Amino acid sequence: MYPGKHAAMRVAQPAVIMATSGETITYGELEARSNRLAHLLRARGLRRLDHYSIYMENNARYVECCAAGERAGHYYTCVNSFLTAEELAYILNNSQSKVLITSEAKRDVALGALPLCPGIELCLIVDGEGDGGKVLNLDKTTAGFPATPIADESLGTTMLYSSGTTGRPKGILRPLPDQPPSQKLPIFDFLVKLWQYREGMIYLSPAPLYHSAPQAAVNLTIAMGGTAIIMERFDAEHYLQLVEKHRVTHSQLVPTMFSRLLKLPEEVRKRYDLRSLEIAIHAAAPCPVQVKEQMIEWWGPIIHEYYGATEGLGFTACNSQEWLAHKGTVGRVLLGKLHVLDDDMNELPVGTPGTLWFETATPFEYFDDPQKTREARSPDGTMSTVGDVGYVDGDGYLYLTDRATFMIISGGVNIYPQECENLLITHPKVADAAVFGRAQPRSRRGGEGHGPAHAGRPAGPGDHRRASGLLQPAPRPPEGAALDRLRGRAAAAADRQALQAPAARPLLGQQDQPHRLGSRHGGRCMHCSQCLIVTIL
Repeated sequence: MYPGKHAAMRVAQPAVIMATSGETITYGELEARSNRLAHLLRARGLRRLDHYSIYMENNARYVECCAAGERAGHYYTCVNSFLTAEELAYILNNSQSKVLITSEAKRDVALGALPLCPGIELCLIVDGEGDGGKVLNLDKTTAGFPATPIADESLGTTMLYSSGTTGRPKGILRPLPDQPPSQKLPIFDFLVKLWQYREGMIYLSPAPLYHSAPQAAVNLTIAMGGTAIIMERFDAEHYLQLVEKHRVTHSQLVPTMFSRLLKLPEEVRKRYDLRSLEIAIHAAAPCPVQVKEQMIEWWGPIIHEYYGATEGLGFTACNSQEWLAHKGTVGRVLLGKLHVLDDDMNELPVGTPGTLWFETATPFEYFDDPQKTREARSPDGTMSTVGDVGYVDGDGYLYLTDRATFMIISGGVNIYPQECENLLITHPKVADAAVFGRAQPRSRRGGEGHGPAHAGRPAGPGDHRRASGLLQPAPRPPEGAALDRLRGRAAAAADRQALQAPAARPLLGQQDQPHRLGSRHGGRCMHCSQCLIVTIL
């Protein structure tokens, strides 16, 4: 988020434009605000390699809060804005953050976390008043500091947290060399080439900025002197409107967004001029073949896909032409060296699924957690994994199956939730889907599928039977529920762990009790009239 030379070259050019409110931050304003905040952090005792956290929704102040750390040598953690006070407190404590930056919209949750976080010395509200104690308004607190750089500028970077799908979230720490903020980490130089960024680009960001890919994308847009259009939240038609209005050249999406765009009425899809788009990148989850075929047919061969975990242990990528010749692939390896291994760390033959291990492309560790760091590495320390499962074809293209910890075992058969989800979201009445394992009687681990139905288009038993008929018997989840929302799906995988937890059953819609079948084969939920639950046999 560091503006660098562009602060002087493009003083009046928008660095950030909020999609709905239209609020604009110029390069000159970004430079002055991030400098004042960097001075404040120094004045509060933060030195190079110290940590602070940002907990708020997408808003116009987000970028400057990141830029301050990037120019002051700090690690800054962008926290999932949907976390509870207790979950937020865990990350603040675990990251050893000394300062928390939040918004009025997230104020109640943030203040609820503070009593649990003795290490937080200052809480800044970007758009609200303080309380006279350690909770202060950002602008009032930074007003007396210079708008010029601190004397000891050095490169800072994010320390983002894993989603916690395999336990507690883990902070992903990269080594931070002592160098000027104008010198990016090598991984960012790689991404500029991979994503085909250029000066003067217009980037449309439809996803939450606490995720690693949107973070990196907006960061590099500003490094290239471009303008980032940031959506407060994703809406399919609004996305198309923004492409036309701002003549967007670059964007990064996830398969769920593609699916929602495709479900717009044809007349809506044809209403907007999308010819300014030069490249549309997607990642976060494998894209269903049917969805990607339709997107390439609609937008043309400008869609590029990549696979790479936040840890940066390796990257694969492919363009539209490569994907059409290898449908379902996430590309060939461009960074790191890939090995597909069985549980005994033996190499598997071409076409055989196994755990994906990389001879690590970029070094990382899990912050203050040497045990988890060791678990992610091979015994000799030369390779690392995040537990993803996949296989490579004869041409060297990688195909993802799922993550090992998500696999469901039912009747001795392995079921991969991703396969079920890829089918379910292609249904015209399903906005999104999550499939996860749930303990069944006699210790049988079955599967359950949940997904929000489109507003005004309720799903019926026939729709679920249609989906079931397209799946082979083994991967069919025995239960399904139509819900109104899924947590954590705005830019990445749905939070399966949260859906499985008994304490989190309210996530399945707005109700406070588990949803239950009205009959063995399907029907209205016995608890509410809002969702439909069916048995998929």
